[in-house]
Amino acid sequence: MKEIDIADLKKITEVVKTKYNYDFTNYAMSSFKRRISRILEIKSMTMDTLMKRLYDPGFLDDFLNEITVNVTEMFRDPSFWRVLRDDIIPGILLNHQKIRIWHAGCSSGEEVFSMAILLREMNLLDNASIIATDLDTNILEKAKSGEYNLKNMELNEKNYIRYQGTKSLKDYYKEVNGKAVLDKTLVENVSFRKHDLVNGEVFNKFDLVLCRNVMIYFNQTLQNEVLKKFHESLFKYGYLAIGSKESLIWCDIASKFIIVNNEEKIYKKIKD
Repeated sequence: MKEIDIADLKKITEVVKTKYNYDFTNYAMSSFKRRISRILEIKSMTMDTLMKRLYDPGFLDDFLNEITVNVTEMFRDPSFWRVLRDDIIPGILLNHQKIRIWHAGCSSGEEVFSMAILLREMNLLDNASIIATDLDTNILEKAKSGEYNLKNMELNEKNYIRYQGTKSLKDYYKEVNGKAVLDKTLVENVSFRKHDLVNGEVFNKFDLVLCRNVMIYFNQTLQNEVLKKFHESLFKYGYLAIGSKESLIWCDIASKFIIVNNEEKIYKKIKD
């Protein structure tokens, strides 16, 4: 197979941007190249075939599904969820009676269901308004369904135990045809929406924005733009949670936040 070069990647980004208005120009090049290589491999395509297929709107969902990485788990990094429960949510309640949360890049929904379980165990779920967004419509449908492989629940249960939840994770799902189907009442107050972090508008104000392990696939220019959007989306004294390998210390709006928990990468907006 021909080695993918910069010119190939540029052609792909130009077609996708011109035809569909999805802008991958500022994705981290090494990561983008790996994802394109994977598409060529699993679809048994040449670069020329891929370029032709990109003009087919029906192929786009498959393409986006491979480009946007969807690897997640429930209560990932259990210590992070303990800090949310013990410190961040109580901090929000000092200022607002209703809790407004945005899961940006929600992937297949494990994080959203984790948040719903956390809030239910705090008797706050009915008091919360949650928006969960992703670029990939297929993955959003999976998130809405709340259906996961049973084999994944073993790791999810271990995370939940380390999080120190008040029940067993099994109390929140049923086994149906070899799948774990989560309790739909957990996401009654969740609005799942398609949203593009690159080109999408700021659409609401939130007390807490979570965007964990998404920006590692963006270059610094794009990270900077996305972080500005998150700043604009937060109420003053609202919280931003990002991934363990991500930071906002270097970005343009760094001075408008303080670090609440450096280990868990949680920040608080202090200036508009």
